[in-house]
Amino acid sequence: MYHIVEARIRAALRQFLERREIRDVSVITQRPPSVTMGEVATPIAFELAKRLRRAPRQIAQEIAAELVAIPGVARVELAGGGYVNFFFDRAAFFAGAFTEAAAHPAMREVSPSEPKCVVEHTNINPNKAAHIGHLRNAALGDTFVRLLRRAGRRVEVQNYIDNTGVQVADVVVGFTHLEKKSADEVRALAAAPRFDYFCWDLYARVTHFFEEDKTRLALRGQTLAAIEDGRGLEAELAEIISTAIVRCHLRTMERLSVEYDVLPRESEILHLKFWDAAFQQLKERGAIHLATAGKNAGCWVMNLESQGAPHAVDDGDDESSDTAAASGHPDDAAKVIVRSNGTVTYVGKDIAYQLWKFGLLGRDFHYRQFQTYPDGRILWTTTSDAGDPGAPEFGHAADVYNVIDTRQAYLQNVVVAGLRALGFTEQASRSVHFSYDVVALSPRCAAEMGYTLSEEEMSKPYVEVSGRKGQGVKADDLLDELERAARGEVDARHPDLPETERTRIAHAIAIGALRYFLLKYTRTAIIAFDFRDALSFEGETGPYCQYAAVRARNIFRKMAEQDAHFSLAQIEQTAGDESSLKEILKPGQADDLWELALLAGSLDAQVATALNAQEPAFMAKYAFELAQAFNLFYHRHHIISETDAAKRAFLLRLSRLVECQLVAALDLLGIEAPEKM
Repeated sequence: MYHIVEARIRAALRQFLERREIRDVSVITQRPPSVTMGEVATPIAFELAKRLRRAPRQIAQEIAAELVAIPGVARVELAGGGYVNFFFDRAAFFAGAFTEAAAHPAMREVSPSEPKCVVEHTNINPNKAAHIGHLRNAALGDTFVRLLRRAGRRVEVQNYIDNTGVQVADVVVGFTHLEKKSADEVRALAAAPRFDYFCWDLYARVTHFFEEDKTRLALRGQTLAAIEDGRGLEAELAEIISTAIVRCHLRTMERLSVEYDVLPRESEILHLKFWDAAFQQLKERGAIHLATAGKNAGCWVMNLESQGAPHAVDDGDDESSDTAAASGHPDDAAKVIVRSNGTVTYVGKDIAYQLWKFGLLGRDFHYRQFQTYPDGRILWTTTSDAGDPGAPEFGHAADVYNVIDTRQAYLQNVVVAGLRALGFTEQASRSVHFSYDVVALSPRCAAEMGYTLSEEEMSKPYVEVSGRKGQGVKADDLLDELERAARGEVDARHPDLPETERTRIAHAIAIGALRYFLLKYTRTAIIAFDFRDALSFEGETGPYCQYAAVRARNIFRKMAEQDAHFSLAQIEQTAGDESSLKEILKPGQADDLWELALLAGSLDAQVATALNAQEPAFMAKYAFELAQAFNLFYHRHHIISETDAAKRAFLLRLSRLVECQLVAALDLLGIEAPEKM
C-alpha cells in the first residue's frame, strides 16, 4: 500500500513541476526517520531553489499549499529549511493494506504482449554434482525472478546447459582413459543413484591425471573437438553423461523450490549452426578478425579496446590462456573467439546465445519436453531433431539478466562488446551481468564436513574450496545435513506429530535456513557458510522469520480454542472499518502500532527497491525487520487477554496483516512458512 500512496505523491509533485513548465528536475521522495515527521518527505524545494533563485522554504510553502487533496494523505507540513512532509491517513492506509494483503496473488497476471525479461541462472556444468556455490546462484536467480513476477513483469527462466564444454570433455576422458568404460556401461552407471557424485570424484582424478603428464592435455583437445562435431564415442558419452547429470541437478534444485522454463543446450548452438550465423555477422561487421602473427596466429579474435571493454588479467575461464598478457603483437591482447584448431571458445558460443535471447540471430532452436513439474508445468529443452509440438516461443527478450559469478565479469563484458560491435547498442545496454561473489566455508563448517585444516586455516574467516580438485560441499550433502539438524529440533519440540508432518516441517526449516543465509548478504559479499549460524532460531536467520509467522498463526489458533465464533474470515470482513481504526491509530497515542502497520504495508515498496537496486538482500532484510517488529509487538501486547474488545479486534487484524505480508515476503525468498516449528 505504501508504494501506491507514494506514487500518488510523486505524481502530484510532477504536476506541480509541469504547471511551471519544469521538466528536467527529478522527483525525489524519501522516508523520514520517524513517523512523527510523516511517512513521505521530499527535498525537491532545495533543487528548485537553485533554479528559481528563491528560498527553499518559500517554495516548500507553495508545494504544501497546492498538494492538499492527495488520496491517502491526511496532511502536508513543512520541515526544516525546505522539506515537505506528507502524513498518511492512517485508517485508510491500514484498511487498504489489509485488503491488498488478503487479496493479493503471489504473482500478478501478466499479458502475453508484455515485454519479456529473460533471467538465466544456475548454469551448472553437467559434469559433476552441484556444490554450495551453485546454490547461491540458483537462490539469487530464483528470488530475482519471483521479485520481477511480483512486480508484474513477464519472465522467462533459462538454465543454460554447457554440454559440449571442457568440463564435460574432461569427464569423458575419465571414462574412456581411466575407467575404460563403454557407452552401455556408462549408461548403466548413469541410471544408478547419485551418478553426479561418481563424476565428482572422477573429475578430480582426471585433473590429477593431466597434472601428472601435461602431454595428456592433448586428449582434452581431441575429445572436445569430437564432442563439438557430434562424432564418435566421445560425443555419445558426452550426451549420456550431461543428460543424466542435468536430471541430478534438477532434482537438487527442486529441493530448493527452484524451477525453470527452458534448458537451452550448447550442443544445439553448434549443431543448428547458431554459431555459424553469429560468426558470419561478426566477420561481416568487422567485429572479429583473423590474427596472422603473434601467439594468437590462426585464431579469430576480438579487439576489446575498440569496444570499450577492459582487458582481463585472470578471467577465471578454462581458456584463460587465450587472454594472457600481450607479448608484443597487437593481437596478443585481443580475446580469442575461435581457436586456431577451429573450435569455438566459451565466449564465442555465448555471444551467439545472447543474440538468440534478444531474437537477433535469425534462427531458433527445436524444442522437446524434458520433464513435467509436480504442478503440471512443462520444462522444455532444446534439441537438434524435430521438436515436440506445442512449445511456447522462447527468447525475444527486451531485457536479459545473466546470473553468473563475478569471476566471469570479463567474459560477460566480451559478450556485451560483441553486441555493441554488431550495432546492437540498445540490447547491449539491456544485457545485465547479475554478478555475485563466491561461497566459502567457515573453518568450523569445513571441519564438520570432514576437511583437515591447518592451524592457519582454522584462524581464517573462511576456507576456499575447489571443485576441480574434488573439494567443496556438495549441494545434496549440505541439504541432507541441514534437514537432519532441523529434524532433530522438530522431533524434540513435536514428538507426537506424525512422521510425514515432522519430515515436511524439517524440510521447510532447512530450506528456509539455507536460502535466507545465501540471500541475506549483498551480492558483492563473500559468504562463509556455517551450519550453526544458518539454523539458529535467533538473530537474522530464516528460521527466525519463519517462527514469527508461526507465532502469528498460534495467536489465531488459541483464539479459536477460546471463542467458538472466532474465524479469520471474521477478521478480514471487519478489517476495513475505518471509524474504529481512526481512534486506535490516532497520531501520538499508538505510534508503535502504526509503525508496524506501516512496515507491513510496505511490502511492494520494498520489492520495487530490491528490483531497482538488483539486490535480493533488501527483501531478506525486510522480512527480518518485519519479523523482528512483530516479535516486539507480540511481547508488548497481550492479545489473547486484552479486555478492550475493540483494541483486541484491532490487534488481531494487525497480526493477520503482518502474517500475510511476512508469508508473502518469505515466499518471494523461496521460503515456506510452516504451520508449526
